[in-house]
Amino acid sequence: MTHPTSTPRGSLFTMMALQFFIWGAWLPLIFGYLPSLGFTPTQQSLILNAFPVASIIGMFFSNQWADRRFNPEKFLAFSHLVGGLAILGCGFTKEFMPFFLLMLVHCLLYVPTISITNSIAFANMKDPENEFGLVRMGGTVGWILAAWPFTFIFVNWDAVAAAKTSGFVDWLGAALANPLSGDAAKAATKWTFIVAGIASLALAAFALTLPRTAAKPAAAAGGSLAWVEALKLLKHPFVLVLWLVTLVDSFVHNCYFSWTGVFLGTPVAAGGVGIAPNWIAPIMSIGQVAEIGTMFILGATLKKFGWRTTMIVGILGHAARFAVYAFMPESATAIILIQVLHGICYAFFFATVYIFVDAYFPKDIRSSAQGLFNLQILGVGALLAFSICPWLMQEVYTKANVVDFKGLFMVPMLAASGAAIALALFFHPPKVAKVGVGAAAPVPH
Repeated sequence: MTHPTSTPRGSLFTMMALQFFIWGAWLPLIFGYLPSLGFTPTQQSLILNAFPVASIIGMFFSNQWADRRFNPEKFLAFSHLVGGLAILGCGFTKEFMPFFLLMLVHCLLYVPTISITNSIAFANMKDPENEFGLVRMGGTVGWILAAWPFTFIFVNWDAVAAAKTSGFVDWLGAALANPLSGDAAKAATKWTFIVAGIASLALAAFALTLPRTAAKPAAAAGGSLAWVEALKLLKHPFVLVLWLVTLVDSFVHNCYFSWTGVFLGTPVAAGGVGIAPNWIAPIMSIGQVAEIGTMFILGATLKKFGWRTTMIVGILGHAARFAVYAFMPESATAIILIQVLHGICYAFFFATVYIFVDAYFPKDIRSSAQGLFNLQILGVGALLAFSICPWLMQEVYTKANVVDFKGLFMVPMLAASGAAIALALFFHPPKVAKVGVGAAAPVPH
């Protein structure tokens, strides 16, 4: 499909905002919510791994439809309609099997839409290298919007009423000063799933208003499966190196989500930061606020420094953040400020990978090519993290019920450092995109 004469940035921005609002609503707090329901560690792992398993399955099925057999906008609408009802149901059950099945259905339908929204965006851009950062910034805004309302959901409103405030400022101060705690805070977490479900249904309706992106017919290769064609591109050494480094970076990225909320909420006496429950999600969203600014400069950064340097900086952002966690746990200010590195971590690596795929991969398999890297970003890397992280925290680095956060955080710090070194030594893409069908324009390297 040829790019349109005018890019519908507003629609694409809104699509991305809703897409990531859904995920951002429930993910940060689920790690503490599942134990409160009485689920065993094994049951918790099964629920958490529904997302990465869905990424792996989506690579082989859903993205094939999006690439060649289905109108992407209709697929997006159907996925968010059914998936939205499923995640909505998670807010109304406390039994393991219904919760697990509902989460599995939601993830199976939600995860492929991450690649599909990327493909819809790229199909409607004239200049993806410069435009994608701005459009993808909608996802950042969506994630932020998902976090901050819960500051008020996790408020002890009985205490606020008892304070008998006068005026909005006093009322706001009382609300922020009286967070829910303990079982009450955990019980209120059900609203994260309800809000996510409502947002998903909203995106299902909005998807029908998006610019139409025609399904792409199979190429002359005899109609072979799109994901098979995408996998064949791993024969290029620079693609294989990036794919493997992406796996490591995904593991490190998901260590952040697995441990940061617990680390922030753990009392100072036990080695944590001692943040009140209603402020954990907003503090974790600081990185998304910083990501907005990073997305603005992503295009210029790529042009000046190229693919490799930009990605290395993104990976090293993880190493720096975990280094502060490990060596400065007593400084709440430093822990909060270091969240800004999330913008660099995401934009300079993951968003750059998506732009790289659009530049180098054949047009008729790009959803599957995006899925190939999402297989690592959202699938295998996340599966590895969600399987190992509970064991590392609860078994390896916990003694006498006290977590050794320093030793724990050095694991992803060293992994990120190694990935950055590997990328510097072995990632050498050609200066001209020769891999993609018809691609001949110079690209960053």
